Amino acid sequence: MLFRLGLAAVAAVSLSWSSTQARPTARLPDLRGEFVRQCAPHMLGRWQHPEAVCSCLHDQAAAVVEDADLREALLRGISETGVPTIETGWVPPGKQAEIGPTFTKIAKPTLQCLFDPAG
Repeated sequence: MLFRLGLAAVAAVSLSWSSTQARPTARLPDLRGEFVRQCAPHMLGRWQHPEAVCSCLHDQAAAVVEDADLREALLRGISETGVPTIETGWVPPGKQAEIGPTFTKIAKPTLQCLFDPAG
C-alpha cells in the first residue's frame, strides 16, 4: 500500500513537472530596451548616437555598481534626465552615504560612454 502511494506521488509530480515544462515561458519585460527608450530622447542633440550612449551607460557605467538599490537609482536618474543622477530619496537612508563613492566609481565608464560609446 505504501509502495503504491509513493508510486502515485512520483507519477503526479512528474506529470505536473512535465506539464509546466510544456507551457510557453512568460516573457519578462525588456528592462534594457525600456531604459534605452526612456534615455535616448534626453540624448538627442547632445550626442551623435543617443541609443549607443544610452546602451553603453546601461551596460558599462551602471554595471560597475554592485548594489542593486544604487544601480536602480542611477538607471532611474539617467533615464529621467539623461545624465547620471541619484536622488537621495531613491535609495534607502543607510545607503545614501554611498552615493558619492558610486559617482566616483562610474566616472570613467560614463566618460567612455559619452565620448566613445562603441569603444
